[in-house]
Amino acid sequence: MAVTVWVMARSRNLFGVIVLGGIYSFLMATVLVAMDAVDVAMTEAAVGAGISTVLFLGALYLCKSEEARPMRKPWLPLAVSLAVGGLLVYGTLGLPEFSDPNAPIHQHVVPRYLNDIKKEVDVPNVVTAVLASYRGYDTLGETTVVFTAGAGVIALLRRRRRSRKP
Repeated sequence: MAVTVWVMARSRNLFGVIVLGGIYSFLMATVLVAMDAVDVAMTEAAVGAGISTVLFLGALYLCKSEEARPMRKPWLPLAVSLAVGGLLVYGTLGLPEFSDPNAPIHQHVVPRYLNDIKKEVDVPNVVTAVLASYRGYDTLGETTVVFTAGAGVIALLRRRRRSRKP
């Protein structure tokens, strides 16, 4: 994944960048499958590699295929990105280890969902029950944001026809 990002950052051919972005999304979906997050992996593959790639190709059709060289070196944005990345990595140092059975979420939240979901929601699939019932408004909000973003992209990419005057 890191090599894909490095090649994307160095490339000036926008078609190649779009293809590499789709490859990166598929690689990310593979990582998510390995982490047993199959539902998130399917979403990443569909949205990240599928829809996004098609929309980017549509946008590329409307513009040039080569990125212009920057007028100056972007050292300030690079420094800010590295600082934010460093802060994010530093913030993860206080988190419990991945899949640690003694993590707070496994002591309080998970047992409640697994033990009480049948009598509270009566949905046999735990993931579906959490997304549709406990986090229903959150899921509705996410769906609304994705729909609005898609409608905005379609509106931006739509070609307007000029009416001919007689």
